[in-house]
Amino acid sequence: MSDAGREVANRMAEAAQAWLDSLDADQRPMAVGPPPGADGAAEAERTRWFYTPTDHGGLTFHQQRPAQHRLVMRLVASGLSEAGYTTVATVLGLENVLDRVEGFSVNWGRERTRDPGMYYLRVFGEPGGPQPWGWRFGGHHVSLNNLVVDGRVAATTPCFLGADPAASPLLGGATLRPLGTAEDLARELVRSLRPEFAARAVLLARAPNDIVAGNSARIDDRVVKRSELWRPGPFTPDGAENPATGLDGANRQALALTPTPKGVPGAELDAAQRELLRALLGTYLDRVPDGVSPLPRYDDPAALDAVHLAWAGSTTAGEPHYYRLQGPRLLVEWTNIHRGVNHAHAVWRDPETDFGGDVLAAHHAAHHVP
Repeated sequence: MSDAGREVANRMAEAAQAWLDSLDADQRPMAVGPPPGADGAAEAERTRWFYTPTDHGGLTFHQQRPAQHRLVMRLVASGLSEAGYTTVATVLGLENVLDRVEGFSVNWGRERTRDPGMYYLRVFGEPGGPQPWGWRFGGHHVSLNNLVVDGRVAATTPCFLGADPAASPLLGGATLRPLGTAEDLARELVRSLRPEFAARAVLLARAPNDIVAGNSARIDDRVVKRSELWRPGPFTPDGAENPATGLDGANRQALALTPTPKGVPGAELDAAQRELLRALLGTYLDRVPDGVSPLPRYDDPAALDAVHLAWAGSTTAGEPHYYRLQGPRLLVEWTNIHRGVNHAHAVWRDPETDFGGDVLAAHHAAHHVP
């Protein structure tokens, strides 16, 4: 990790400590979690994540004063690039837009259903101390998970962003599309493939209802149920025990995640297509600051060669679709299916070190931590 990785970790620690120092005794129990790796139950909670409007675990904006809101956003900004922060802030604001789209009428039994105050922050461990520490920020369509080990950023995934609406009108005929480039580049890439490559890239004629890995703590071929996308509570989604993807049988198998990636590898793309692929990767990997983003890894032609593109659904704009990019230490998933193809999910994961599990284990072994 470069010196930039240490600098980012220092900014995170300073921002996290400032927020913690602002808390009163009643706020701290919800705001602070055990150090990463403390025990099995604590790790199960730290690695439990959501992207639905459910309880993500932590202290919400509603439970804090306005001055503390600013400190929350300062910490969020410390783990993001400028563009990443702008996108996250926009997604938070979309809750108000979505409320209008739904006629300010959706009622799930709480005071407000579409609620920009229902985003949660929790810090795990002691920021800036000698032991590993981390933080999690999340709510509807946002999940940021960060771990610092030995004074450097060790993990920034899972990193989930969504947008509902995915496209909204602005004055002057402009359109707000916070994740639009991640859709447009992927479609341009898949539509540029020669027919024989397109036949390999498009795994299924229909799109799944959601990302295949869902909110699993570890990436495998397990079927994630709709109920698992929500923390147990008063709201139960329709069809709670159905697969979140809506796929079964042969369709599920066609899109199942496998250790050997499906689709077309970068090695078989031409120069222009490889540029599109790298630019598409940037819409995910550039969410985080320079120095902790793995995007420079793909300057190595061999690394880009190993990234596979897979697609499901239509390749026509405005029709339901799904894609993923998969390779060593990489899984990107995208869907735009619901609300008339105006509801996007876009997640970046590292199958080897989501939540920093392997780095954390190595640190504990080196320091003989029981």
